[in-house]
Amino acid sequence: MTYNKKSPTFARPTRRAFLGTTAAAVGLASAGTLLGVHPARAQQQRGGTIRVAKGHGNTADTLDPATWTNGFTVALTYGMNGFLTKVGVDGSLEPDVAESWEASSDAKTWRFKIRSGMTFHSGKPVTLDDVIASVNYHRGEDSTSVAKPLVAPIVEITKDGDNVVVFELETGSADFPFVFTDYHMAICPSDGAGSIDWRSGDGCGAYKLVEFDPGVVARFERFQGDWDQNRGFIDKIEMLSIVDLNARTTALVSGDVDAIDKLDLKTVSLLGRNPDISIESIAGPQYYSFAARADTAPLDDVNVRLALKHAINRQELVDKILFGHGTVGNDQPIGPSYRFHNPDLPQTPYDPDKAKFYLKEAGLDGVNVQLSAADAAFPGAVDAAVLYQNSAAAAGITIDVKRVPNDGYWSDVWLKDPFAAVYWGGRPTEDQIFSTAFDSGAAWNDSYWKNARFDELLVMARAELDEDKRRAMYFEMQELVSTDGGTVLPMFANFVFATGKRVVHGDMASNFDQDGERWMERWSLADA
Repeated sequence: MTYNKKSPTFARPTRRAFLGTTAAAVGLASAGTLLGVHPARAQQQRGGTIRVAKGHGNTADTLDPATWTNGFTVALTYGMNGFLTKVGVDGSLEPDVAESWEASSDAKTWRFKIRSGMTFHSGKPVTLDDVIASVNYHRGEDSTSVAKPLVAPIVEITKDGDNVVVFELETGSADFPFVFTDYHMAICPSDGAGSIDWRSGDGCGAYKLVEFDPGVVARFERFQGDWDQNRGFIDKIEMLSIVDLNARTTALVSGDVDAIDKLDLKTVSLLGRNPDISIESIAGPQYYSFAARADTAPLDDVNVRLALKHAINRQELVDKILFGHGTVGNDQPIGPSYRFHNPDLPQTPYDPDKAKFYLKEAGLDGVNVQLSAADAAFPGAVDAAVLYQNSAAAAGITIDVKRVPNDGYWSDVWLKDPFAAVYWGGRPTEDQIFSTAFDSGAAWNDSYWKNARFDELLVMARAELDEDKRRAMYFEMQELVSTDGGTVLPMFANFVFATGKRVVHGDMASNFDQDGERWMERWSLADA
């Protein structure tokens, strides 16, 4: 493969079940086209070049799988890299680099059979050493990977023959194979010294990386030697980072690009009137939130956090920011699309008087906090912050909205400023989203919240194979996050994106934006 950072040139497998009922599909709901419905979809055919504009991408982005943070890098890795497992269109678990897996009766020992004959784009065979090095890259005391909590339960990795890797876990994990669907868990070539070679961009996915200019563009070509010839229909792909919403929308309307994400929901109905454009609105686990650092005064007082939660008008944000493309949230991430969603958790209402009560419990008559926001956090984040400012004023809470630049938001603002707007695409299981964003030791715990009971339940629920006991644990964890946590989560947002008339696709996944961010391998072009 030619890897040129600056040059301007340019049959789906059978799904497996595991551990009986513990392997139930995630069940993420998928909706079809909402507006501007295309004519009947043509049968997918190979060929052509597609250009897709993403509302993400930073100049600080790299190919290091430990650092990926945004939709641009998620789409990049799912296009160019292979993973042990992946999430299918219907939310179930599917094989990829691993063709099968099995667990011991206590789910502490997992054996993955690696697909034979796979190669990286360079022609190098994919071996067990590559798999083990790729997983170990996220493990250990020296690892700075944000996926570190996901692989922390692994105590030993060994080989069994030439094509089986064995994972020994500290405790049982009913959902362990889902860990490897996380977009950080790419299979990269071993560097021969115990780590991986990620700088070369040598992947084993459906597409070869030809060029990567961070914050600007990534270009790909179809990998002719891909093991699965029922994916990767398009010959060449150009993925552009166009964070400016107006520029991104204009590019679609003018036909300069074939698809965009992160639409302006204020004008989405107007855009959908264009017969050459299809608007997709798909419900899933994505949520928009405001992360309040529970380690920073005055947000370190749970009463102040509860006041902030009662001072936000959630329905107003759903109506005015999402324009109906979503639902009200309740300050915890396990929405209705998850298997162990708690439907009986009392909804925190907008109640200025209740917010004042909690301020008094904190010994305060009022409080002043600064809220950082940029539309890079989520479309309409600045407007949402202003609405929050207005609703909170009635409770004696002064929110100073700090509008910050889009570029560098995820490297310079998120995880640094005490109170900031955030979006999360969700994860396929409760354990993954809780481990990634709420575990006390997680690098991406953006509220810096620590709760010993939550951490205890997180480990217990992961190992529990009894569905009823596991459900009770996740119910309690949702309550702890909602009432004690530092995340103000007012809304679950549909994935809303647009495609031009050339794009052909079938049913789409709802675990991430734009067909689970696996559009590179799933979409094709009608005029190829």
